Amino acid sequence: MTDNIVFSGSLLFLSLADVFQLLGGNSCTGKLTLRSKYSKDTGIVYFRGGNPTNAYCGDWKGLDAVYALFGWADGRYDFSEEDLTGIEPEIKRNMMEIVLDASRLLDDGKIEQIGPGQLDREGMEGTGPEGAEMDSMQPLKGPPVDYFYVTGDYYYPDGTTIVKEGEYGKWLWAISDGTVKISRATSQGAITLARLGEGCFIGTLKSLLYGECERTATAVAEGDVQLCILDAEALHREYAKLSENFKKILLSLDKRLKPINDNVVQAFTGGALKELPVDKVLDDRFQNNTELYLIREGTADIIGKGPRGDINLLSLGVDDVFGWIPFMAFGHEPLAASVMTSTPFEVDVLDSKALQQEYDNLSHMFRNFVFGTATNISMTTKLFYQLLGST
Repeated sequence: MTDNIVFSGSLLFLSLADVFQLLGGNSCTGKLTLRSKYSKDTGIVYFRGGNPTNAYCGDWKGLDAVYALFGWADGRYDFSEEDLTGIEPEIKRNMMEIVLDASRLLDDGKIEQIGPGQLDREGMEGTGPEGAEMDSMQPLKGPPVDYFYVTGDYYYPDGTTIVKEGEYGKWLWAISDGTVKISRATSQGAITLARLGEGCFIGTLKSLLYGECERTATAVAEGDVQLCILDAEALHREYAKLSENFKKILLSLDKRLKPINDNVVQAFTGGALKELPVDKVLDDRFQNNTELYLIREGTADIIGKGPRGDINLLSLGVDDVFGWIPFMAFGHEPLAASVMTSTPFEVDVLDSKALQQEYDNLSHMFRNFVFGTATNISMTTKLFYQLLGST
C-alpha cells in the first residue's frame, strides 16, 4: 500500500463522527489512521466507497474497534487513498448507521472517552475574555488539486497577507504547498479560525457568483506558500448547470459559515451570544431523522449541543435547507443539533437520492470545494464549542 495522505487534521476541531461523514459523503476508499497522546494504541479504519469495512485498535477489531475510537476526544487523523486488496470486510453496517449508533452509545456512557476534550492552548496568540490565548490547531489538509481548473501558480513568502478581512475580491485559490492561517480581527486581538494546508481552498461559493464579494477573514502565509489560482468561470459554468434545489443547498451551506465565525468572535471576546428564540418551539419532526428539507414559509433556528447546554448557532429562512444532506455533514443537525421553528412553518421534502446522484456527477474539483466548505463549518463549530467550554 502507498502512503497518499489526502485529508488530515485534529479531533479537537473535527470529531470522528464528522470525519466519517465527510469520508462517506465523498465515497472515499482508503485507510483512516488515528493517533492520540492519551492512548498507546493506533487506530486504523478501512473505508471502501465511503463505508467502514474493517478496523483495528489495540485488542479491538471490526465494529468494536470503531466504537472504541469514537471515544477519542483528542488526537490526529490522516486519511490516505489506498488499494484495499487483502483487507477482509468485517463490518457489514453502513457509515450512517455506525455514526448514529456510536453517538447514542456515547450519550449513554457505553463508550470510554479518552482525552481532556479541552482546547490545547500551547503557543496561542491573541487574548480572550479571561486572558486565555487563542491560536492552536494543526493544519487541515484536503484532496489533491485538480490542475485542469488551474489558471496559474503564485508564490507567497512567509508572513505575506494573501487576503485581508474587509476588502473585496473574487479570486479563488487552492493551496498546492504550505500552510495558510485564516484569522478574524477582534477587540481582544486576532483569533485563528483555521490553518489550511495542501488541497484546501481560500475563498467561498460567493467567489463563483456575480456581484461583489467581501472577504470575511484574513489569510496569511505561514512559511512559504504556493497557491493555484482557479478558473472561477469554469466552476461557475458547472454551478449554473445544477438543479435549483442543489444550488439552494450550496447557498444555504455557504450562508452558515459567517454566523458560526461571528459566534467564535463573540465567545473569544466574552460578548453576548445569540439567545435561544422565545418565539419558536423545538420541532420534533426534524429530530434525528434522515430527511432533507427546504423552507417554504417561516424561519428556523439551529440549536447546537454546546458544552454547557443548548446554544443558538444560526437562523435560517425561506429557501434555506436543513436536515440530513446525504453527501456531506458539518457537525449540525440532525446528529449534533436540533431545530426550533416559527409558527407558521412549512417545508418541502427534497429528493435525497436525486441530489446524491447530482453530487456524484460533479467534477472532482467542485466536489472537493463542497467538501472543504463543509469541513470549515465543522472545524469552526468545534472551535466555538471549545471556547465556550474554556470560559
